[in-house]
Amino acid sequence: MNGLLLRWLISALSLLLISYLVPGIEVEGFFYALVAAAFLGVLNAVVRPVLIVLTLPLTILTLGLFILILNSFMLVIVSAIIKGFHVHGFWAAFWGALLLSLISWLCSAFINSKGRVGYVEMRRDSDGRWE
Repeated sequence: MNGLLLRWLISALSLLLISYLVPGIEVEGFFYALVAAAFLGVLNAVVRPVLIVLTLPLTILTLGLFILILNSFMLVIVSAIIKGFHVHGFWAAFWGALLLSLISWLCSAFINSKGRVGYVEMRRDSDGRWE
């Protein structure tokens, strides 16, 4: 549960950061960023898999790049529903979705399911090889 809450908080902070970096994305405050991040998480868990299956031929044809279009579409849907979160235009949604995907990927690489930062410890054995 801690990992879920930490990822939710990081997603909300990421939306705030993206609103400063990408012109055309506006968040009216931290509360709206939390609500938008929660709703985006629900959409990504429920609607996005269905859209991925429906657009699979197009995704294969574009070598997976169509997933960025789907992520942009998810941001536009959230902005249409959440009043304090606004996305103006396709390119703002595209760059915002790209940055959000990169930040989420980085966080998932370092945060485990228990909400702790994971690391890999490497040692040399007696022969000088890495374990």
